[in-house]
Order: sequence, then C-alpha cells, then structure tokens
Amino acid sequence: MKLDILNIQGGKTGRTVELPADVFGIEPNENAVYLAVKQYLANQRQGTHKSKERSEISRTTKKAFRQKGTGGARRGDMKSPLVYGGGRVFGPKPRDYSFKLNMKVRQLARKSAFSSKATNGQIMVVENIAFDAPKTKDFAAMLRNLKVADKKALVVTPEYDANVYLSGRNMPRAGVMVAADVNTYAIMNANALVLTEGSISKIVENFA
Repeated sequence: MKLDILNIQGGKTGRTVELPADVFGIEPNENAVYLAVKQYLANQRQGTHKSKERSEISRTTKKAFRQKGTGGARRGDMKSPLVYGGGRVFGPKPRDYSFKLNMKVRQLARKSAFSSKATNGQIMVVENIAFDAPKTKDFAAMLRNLKVADKKALVVTPEYDANVYLSGRNMPRAGVMVAADVNTYAIMNANALVLTEGSISKIVENFA
C-alpha cells in the first residue's frame, strides 16, 4: 500500500512511502486483537480491592437474637453477614489480574491492528515532526492541518522527542507514542494513526 507523505501543514510533499504488506497488509486476526486488548486492560488493574469477611470484623460475639421465633433467618453474633455492618460473604480480595500472552500472538495482534487501520484508511504519514519548544498550540495546529483534530489521533515517532511529547500531552483526544512502545490497545483506540516517516522502519523492525 502506497501513501502520500504529508508535511505538518497538511500539504503533499510529492513523495510516497510503501507500507510493508507483512505488517500493514495481512488478514486481521480478530481473536488475537481481542486477547491483546484484554491483556492490556487486565494489566492496568491494580487489584487492591478488599472487603472484610466475618472473621475480620471487630464486633461483639454475643448472641443478639434468639435462635427461633423471630420470623427471619437464624443468625448468631453481630459479625453475621445478615446484620448491617457485618462481614461480607465471599468478598473481593487483592489479586493479580495480569496473564501471559505468547509473543507471537502479541505480534500478530499488533500487525492485525495496523492492517485493520490501513484497510479502513485511518493511517497517514507525515514528515519528521519537530518543534522548537513545547507548545500545545503548535501541536493542535498540526492536527487541524491534517484534519484529525476532531478524532482520537495517535502520533507515532521513531524516537522520544521531549518537545513533541510535551506539546501533545495536554491534548484531550490525541496521544504521542514512540514506535517501540506502540501496543494493540493504543492502535485500536485511535481513530487516526499519524505515523512519521521514520517511525515506519522502526515499526517493521520491532513488530515484523
């Protein structure tokens, strides 16, 4: 697939780039994408939820109600889950939600995500993005020029650039990522992928 290379003003440079078919032109594997997104979201969970069970409640152990004749369930001390303020039955405990996913599945998921975006025409390639200083208005102007200001845009750079990252950090819908850190969730969550010319070779190198 060939795409025109744009400048940050949104105009064509007269050059084109060929997106490698083994990364941007495969048949998307929806199951691999699902597993990769599921793993990413699971890894974001802290898993620190905790509720006290009956044995962890500090209350009197005196039998507050008689065994029968109350018309309700039999209950003993005030730690009973049947009483307001008592322990919770089978409550949540701290746990680790992360799970393992094979490297080949993760790579297939990323390639499937890139291919899906390429098929839907949601990828554009721009020249190297460089700002003299961190300025959000310059980043916003670039997105307007590229006509993606009203979309969830993910800008991918070949290396970390502090000026570019800080310029896009406060944008509510846009994000900036290094090519080596791009994951399936970030790709699928974006409505428009803005790839710099130099990031394509990095993507192929890391995810091919």
